[in-house]
Amino acid sequence: MNPDLSQDLSLLHLVLNASLPVQIVMALLLGASLMSWWFIFIKMFALKRALRVTDAFEHEFWGGGDLNLMFKRVAAERNEAGEMERIFEAGFREFMKLKQQAGMSASFIMDGTRRAMRATYQRELDGLESHLSFLATVGSVSPYVGLFGTVWGIMIAFMGLSSVAQATLAQVAPGIAEALIATAMGLFAAIPAVVSYNRYTHDIDRLANRMESFMEEFSNILQRQATRAA
Repeated sequence: MNPDLSQDLSLLHLVLNASLPVQIVMALLLGASLMSWWFIFIKMFALKRALRVTDAFEHEFWGGGDLNLMFKRVAAERNEAGEMERIFEAGFREFMKLKQQAGMSASFIMDGTRRAMRATYQRELDGLESHLSFLATVGSVSPYVGLFGTVWGIMIAFMGLSSVAQATLAQVAPGIAEALIATAMGLFAAIPAVVSYNRYTHDIDRLANRMESFMEEFSNILQRQATRAA
């Protein structure tokens, strides 16, 4: 291979000598890729912690411990508590508050308790799903942004041939190569984002199902207490 042609086709040389629109596209894709990797690692650690804390709380809850003591512990450690623990705290707090009011029927108490747990559940679910929309956007848009850079680079490469009497591979290869780098960067940004989004969505759905099941089972326990007290 010609040494000059090899130098022209080096990755750094192609990026630095690309046209301004292609360089802007590459910079946008690089920034999107770095941000998506940042969110990927943040979400990975957050979901691992959520799963670990949920397992520990379910083991404690179904171990037959005293609900009042459990409530006091969770309330005291609320900032470090897991999603299911905060749902438990919100439900039990509302249940005890309504139960202490005179003239409250069991159905009214349980309606208020379920609303409190449902509101907390939605807030916790929103927290778990944070940053997923960014990963979805990067995964769906990055290939098209890269394709735009590719189309623009190829267009510029062929426009440059209009003033050349005889086109050769050495003349057209650098322009096409720099254009294809934009497509490669688009895929590099999109693939990890799509894979992570699908994985994390699946994990969050499983946690959400566990939290909903817990709310139903906890409601049944409180329902029996409210009925006995009525």
